[in-house]
Amino acid sequence: MENSKIIIGYIIYLPIVIVLTIYISKMLFKNGRLFMIDIFKGKEDIAMATNKLFEIGFYLINIGFALFIMKIYASSRFEMSYQTLMEILSKKIGGFTIYLGLMLFLNLYLFFRGRRKSKQVFRNTKMS
Repeated sequence: MENSKIIIGYIIYLPIVIVLTIYISKMLFKNGRLFMIDIFKGKEDIAMATNKLFEIGFYLINIGFALFIMKIYASSRFEMSYQTLMEILSKKIGGFTIYLGLMLFLNLYLFFRGRRKSKQVFRNTKMS
C-alpha cells in the first residue's frame, strides 16, 4: 500500500510542477521580449533568439530541479496515510513554487541588468 500512495504522489506532483514551470516560463519570456529588444537595440532576430535560449535554459534548470527533489520518502515504522502524503506534497510543491519565484526574480534582475549595461555601452559609444 505504501508504494501505491507514493506513486499517487508522483502522479499529482509531476503535472503540477511541470504546468507551473511552463506557465511561469511563458509569462516571463513573453514579457521579457521587450527587454531583449531594448538590450539588443531593436535587433529583433538576435533578441528573440537569445530570449528563446533563456527560455530553454529556464525549462531545463527548473524541470531538472523538480525531478531532483521529487523523491518521496516513506518511513518503514508506520504506514503512510493520505494526510501524510498531502502534507509531503504541499511541502514539495510549495517549496518548488518558492524556488520558481526566486528564479523569476533572478531572470528579471538579469533582464534589468542587461538593459542597464546596454544603455551604458550606448552612452559610452555616443560620447566617443
